[in-house]
Amino acid sequence: MALQKAVFRPGINREGTDYDNEGGWFDCNLVRFRKGRPEKFGGWAKDSVNVFLGTCRALHGWIALAGTKYLGLGTTFKYYIEEGNSFNDITPIRLITSAGDVTFAKVGNGDATITVADTSHGAVQNDFVTFSGAASLGGNINSAVLNQEYQIATIVNANSYTIEAKNTSGDTVLAAAGDSGNGGGSTVGTYQISVGLDVFVPGTGWGVNNWGEGAFGSATSLSSTNQLRLWTHDNFGEDLIINQRGGGIFRWVENNALTNRAVNLSTTSGANQVPTVGLQVITSEKDRHLIVLGADPISGSSRTGVIDPMLIAFSDQENALDFEPRTTNTAGSLRVSSGSSIIGSVKARQEILIWTDTALYSMQFVGPPLTFAVNLINEGTGLVGPKATVTAPQGVYWMSYNNFYVYNGSVQTLPCTVQNYVFSDINLIQSFKINAFTIADKNEVGWFYCSKNATEVDRYVIFNYLENVWFYGSLTRTAWLDASTENYPRAVSDGYVYQHELGFNDDGSPMTNVFIESSDFDLGDGEFSFLQKIIPDFKFLQNDNSGNVNIVVKTRNFPGDSLTVDSTSPIAANTQQAFVRSRARQIVLRFESDDDATADGNLSIGWRLGATRIDIKPDGRR
Repeated sequence: MALQKAVFRPGINREGTDYDNEGGWFDCNLVRFRKGRPEKFGGWAKDSVNVFLGTCRALHGWIALAGTKYLGLGTTFKYYIEEGNSFNDITPIRLITSAGDVTFAKVGNGDATITVADTSHGAVQNDFVTFSGAASLGGNINSAVLNQEYQIATIVNANSYTIEAKNTSGDTVLAAAGDSGNGGGSTVGTYQISVGLDVFVPGTGWGVNNWGEGAFGSATSLSSTNQLRLWTHDNFGEDLIINQRGGGIFRWVENNALTNRAVNLSTTSGANQVPTVGLQVITSEKDRHLIVLGADPISGSSRTGVIDPMLIAFSDQENALDFEPRTTNTAGSLRVSSGSSIIGSVKARQEILIWTDTALYSMQFVGPPLTFAVNLINEGTGLVGPKATVTAPQGVYWMSYNNFYVYNGSVQTLPCTVQNYVFSDINLIQSFKINAFTIADKNEVGWFYCSKNATEVDRYVIFNYLENVWFYGSLTRTAWLDASTENYPRAVSDGYVYQHELGFNDDGSPMTNVFIESSDFDLGDGEFSFLQKIIPDFKFLQNDNSGNVNIVVKTRNFPGDSLTVDSTSPIAANTQQAFVRSRARQIVLRFESDDDATADGNLSIGWRLGATRIDIKPDGRR
């Protein structure tokens, strides 16, 4: 029999069976499609050796008027601004005590645990506090040990907690017999805003806050400290407005330098009826209003301090400090009605899109006296999580609870060839961890999500909107920012910022478990046939054209049989053909690269698959 091409339809299709999708691709990892052909993903490398604290779930890049590039990072513990590869902690301050309110006591000799007494401290476990003005306890626990930032180890009660003593290098310091004082009478404790959870709490009552808080089954209002810590951020001019979901609204002033922290907007001099809490902040581009979604309403002469999850409050034009509605300004508020809570929002062309858990709204500037108009666009297409939507050149894309959608003037369902695969293997309890992303120069939008048995992001699904194909894989990235102020996309994981689409390595190591696998196809007309030769067609995407990719042949005789690996053939750039001996009714071809080092060891191999040819002939079963 003559050679025949084994060319498969672009995209992964998991909506049918392996055999039903004959002529297509069925499985992949770290492989994308470009112009109909599969190729290996671009690699990644750490942006710097610096590490941030906590899990980062929000990135925001911008450039100041002077040309300085900034990157905002919101984590479970802190808010940072990266400038010049350095992380600057601008986390707002919650409380500064009076001198002498804080005292210290050692737990025992040879123990690093220090009990800190501070009446009504209001802290939670893992909060950060900086001490100043403390004196030595008389031994190893000297003033240099005490006067620095600490993360609270345990909460003893409302009036005390513990820390683990350390020196300025971070090494543990053990108390000695001479440590018996209280740190002097002038210690000041400066508390940063409380940290948030690293897990999503899907409701109130059971499982929220600490054991014993409230009666059994009693409801607990979600706040910024008892739910997954999610930050939103946006620029108001050069300044940065930030909000931790369920918490306060803060501003970092660019002219004040990176040594200054963000400050609470509602207590800033000149503030007038600024919301004290909210679910998200966003600014309107055309008319320069600060918008707070899920704001607390005005009651009398002040804000209530309790989130109204369906309320939208907006400031006066060009003035982020004035939220009091008056006939002489454009401040005001609106309330949406479909759903139970505002979930998220993004900017689109001349409008702001706002999702509740069940509907999509469009918010547009219409000028005085109404300022903004909010129109219901669609019901039944709610947002699965606050970060599950993204704006791309072809429209705004988002993930709902069981489907994908696009909005480009109207709402359209995205036909998805991996829909059942994704939504049958997703942990929707942790849906607020889903983060949407774009890779604009590859025409891709995607979503990182937690698989069914995972509590942290471990998988992704991607849609190429120009070629209308889907694919997926495994990768942990808790936040993503497409190339904008920088030349490469940036993403975060395990305390590091990574540059993506950079070479073909995994941060200097080979990228492992890279593969694409076809669906079953017949050898011949469904009868037993013999595969004896493969003529590969690869393009290697590095300068020296070296490296190997494996072609794996798998076979089975009936759709219900398990696949059997018949052969694995290493393919180099100069490989003309691979001889195999596979006899079966059905065959699967898998193309993979695990240890893909190049000949000179620079680990930069990339590859693109062309039109593989196979040589088969009829054969009987033996």
